[in-house]
Amino acid sequence: MQDYAPGDSKGSVTSVNGAQDVEKIAVPKLPGAPPPNFVEGGTHGYLTILGGFLNCFAMWGQINAFGSYQVWYLEHQLSNRSASEISWIGTLQLWVLFVSGSIIGRLFDAHGPRVLVISGTIIYTFSLMMTSLASQYYQFILAQGLLFGIGSGLLFFPCVSATATHFIKYRATAIGIVLSGAGVGGVVFPLLLQRLFNTVGFAWAVRITAFICLACGIVGSVTISSGMPKRKPGPWIDFASFRDAKFMVQTIGFSIACFGFFVPWTYLVQNAEANFLSQATSFDLLAVMNAGSTIGRLAPGYAADKIGRYNLMWPNLAISGILCLALWVDAHSLAPLAAFAALYGFFSGAAMALTTPCITQISRMDQIGTRVGMTYTFMSFPSLVGGPIAGAILAKQGGTDYSGLIIYTGIAMLIGAGFFFVVKLMINRNIFARV
Repeated sequence: MQDYAPGDSKGSVTSVNGAQDVEKIAVPKLPGAPPPNFVEGGTHGYLTILGGFLNCFAMWGQINAFGSYQVWYLEHQLSNRSASEISWIGTLQLWVLFVSGSIIGRLFDAHGPRVLVISGTIIYTFSLMMTSLASQYYQFILAQGLLFGIGSGLLFFPCVSATATHFIKYRATAIGIVLSGAGVGGVVFPLLLQRLFNTVGFAWAVRITAFICLACGIVGSVTISSGMPKRKPGPWIDFASFRDAKFMVQTIGFSIACFGFFVPWTYLVQNAEANFLSQATSFDLLAVMNAGSTIGRLAPGYAADKIGRYNLMWPNLAISGILCLALWVDAHSLAPLAAFAALYGFFSGAAMALTTPCITQISRMDQIGTRVGMTYTFMSFPSLVGGPIAGAILAKQGGTDYSGLIIYTGIAMLIGAGFFFVVKLMINRNIFARV
């Protein structure tokens, strides 16, 4: 495994041969290396983790709860629309969030995280308030899809990039804690929305969650900071990265996996209702999946810092795909659906938590913002069309047979895992190496 660590004009490189841990001081001077007085974590680092956790709780919690919104829209405001059409709202959120990465990464380098987090908090709170007033399809597309995606991008990328600048040795652990907020939010918001929809109605249910998100954003605006000084931003696209074979193979792997990655989050609730589970129980399954995701985002971080990030990344993606093909495809009652929800949440959550650590492992410190943004921009396009493609497959099979949708999801995840295994071998051909 190769990591860039602070030093006086040097960086340390850790390499592993076989079962032996060999520390080698190979010290090229890196333009993006942290300053000599770099402190792992520190007060600002831990406060950044807190603010990042709360922001991920709010914005990813809403995104992970979109399956709850989709079922509600199918039965109420958008009952004249198909599941595939409604899924465009959720996938548009993801596309705008991810495609904004390159722009926001550049702004992060130039201005730091605070102005971005404050702007994101204002925009996504406003988007939720507008969603609460919406009644037409185009209004949901604009408010919950486009506007919410912009606000989410302004929150997400500063959270993970700022956290990465405060930690080197325990970077995967720190980012995993931040991203675990997404899983916690994904547990809370589906349960909260399901109960509020039926008690105070849709409009006030969304407004109440918007106020919760606003509070989280305010705390994040105060606590999130960068461990690197502001600097002149690099180019919009780092064309040199296109010549880095490891980075490009990894990015392709991420992108292919994203064709299927978010499909279970969108369609599990609908699938459960198609198997004659009650709406309340179906919403609970989404909460179970997000609970599994919370553990998945936390547990592998520390392990990845010890045994290798790629050593965990490709198996987590592969197991996620296998779970779709071996368990979800034949799940027609509560027990197997709950088992799938918990297990898929765990392994896919672990893969998501390792995304940024894998990018940073093969990047210099000064490349982090740009490369994270570039990667998520590539991921945005399959994330946009993945859900609607799955919905089209479902419609082709009559709207009740989910086998095609599930097989499509599992295959995408397995192919993505294969690309990551290739990157692992590109870094170190020893299959047992800590990479």
